[in-house]
Amino acid sequence: MKPDDEPLLQIRGLCKRFGGVVAAKDVDLDVRAGEIVGLIGPNGSGKSTVMKLIMGIVRPDAGSVKLAGEEIAGLPPHRIARKGVGLVFQHSRPLQRQSVLENIKLALLPDSLIQLAGVPGIDDRAREIAARVGLDKVLDRRPSTLPFADLRKLELAKAIARDPRVVLVDEPFAGLTQAETRQFSDLVRSFRDQGRAVLLVDHNVKSVSALVDRAVALYLGERIAEGTAADVMRNETVRRVYMGGSLETSYRPQSSFADKEATLQVKNLNVQYGKAQALDNVSIHVHEGEFVSIVGLNGAGKTTLFNAISGFVPYTGEVSWAGQSLKRKSPARIAREGIVQCPETRELFTDMTVRENLDLGGQHLAKPQRAERLTWLFDLFPILKARQSQNAGTLSGGEQQMLTIARALMTNPKFLILDEPTLGLAPVILEQISKAIELLRKTTRITMLLGEQNVTFALPHADRVYVLEHGRIEWEGPPDRFAAEAGEGYL
Repeated sequence: MKPDDEPLLQIRGLCKRFGGVVAAKDVDLDVRAGEIVGLIGPNGSGKSTVMKLIMGIVRPDAGSVKLAGEEIAGLPPHRIARKGVGLVFQHSRPLQRQSVLENIKLALLPDSLIQLAGVPGIDDRAREIAARVGLDKVLDRRPSTLPFADLRKLELAKAIARDPRVVLVDEPFAGLTQAETRQFSDLVRSFRDQGRAVLLVDHNVKSVSALVDRAVALYLGERIAEGTAADVMRNETVRRVYMGGSLETSYRPQSSFADKEATLQVKNLNVQYGKAQALDNVSIHVHEGEFVSIVGLNGAGKTTLFNAISGFVPYTGEVSWAGQSLKRKSPARIAREGIVQCPETRELFTDMTVRENLDLGGQHLAKPQRAERLTWLFDLFPILKARQSQNAGTLSGGEQQMLTIARALMTNPKFLILDEPTLGLAPVILEQISKAIELLRKTTRITMLLGEQNVTFALPHADRVYVLEHGRIEWEGPPDRFAAEAGEGYL
């Protein structure tokens, strides 16, 4: 169906701040009837904020949101829903005690639950919607018994029941297999074919690109590119914010590790969150002293992989360290054996000082060793020495990241896992952290596993690279082959 010339959903100058953080800055966006538009951008770019502003979950500080020419900005969500905007949630929220059919029937009754038995044709309409999304064979089952893909279909069915003119779809492909992603894409296309306007957000850039008629890229709350998905993916600014810039490498060839055993072995690892498949048969290995980068976009499964290695999430498959299985060991035991994770979320004790955070990291060390370690870390990150009496919560984002890495190093780890250390940091801070990592690489015996979306940060610090996509390892090799073999298809 050809989109109408006039936008059904029109956004102009949309702004939202959360304290000192600009989540949306003068965002302009049009979505026409019979059109699918994809919002893309790295983590923290403002995608989810824009969706919440449209739906009324968050009130804008400034700007306009019009539905078919009528201003809806600032209205409560239930009124926006009544006017014809539907949201397909990323996380399914069915009524667990009701069957699939009953959940859909309730969605057909937007204002009065007591009319459930008295609305003519409601049962037939609910069955028709269920058949359309592929739930006709599970109508009598409760949501808790459904596979994850069927729960996503149920959210779509509930959206269809409200007969929206504009459909907002939040992370439609999260947790789906490739086959399920194709099926779900077909269902989203059916909204467009009916003349509805569709706006979707997902971290799976390739699946979004294959589905949408037009893509809009955001970064730090601002629109940086718009056009066909292919054009946006080729846009230099978009590639720079995802990948970081030009690709440079400085690796030690595999021959450097030929006589060393793989100290970490991950074989056929599978992780599920509820019914969502987060990791699918992942296998990696890391030699003693090797620096390995796991690169992948947000939602690819990097953090899940690290959490499985560290013992934070259950899994099937095998994780072994120095020839010993880690499967039944607690996170504390794994950390004591030398595997230390530096989390993406930092997890600092913000009401404690820099020095107190570092002392906690080194509490198991003898006093002379702790003092020696502290001196070494202050040489590695001089700003922390100047800030050691300052509360961690008052540090800048870059200083907090340095403290997070320093606290992990204070434990004297054998194997260090860094999860997205560059997230949201200014270039000057990235350079300081980069120099610290390179110093570790050249002057210590530490082994490192680095998870990054920013390829240009990850490659210079890698002896070997894995590409993780949609929970699966899609490529492995030395960093100098990345650009030729995997770089073009990374986005």
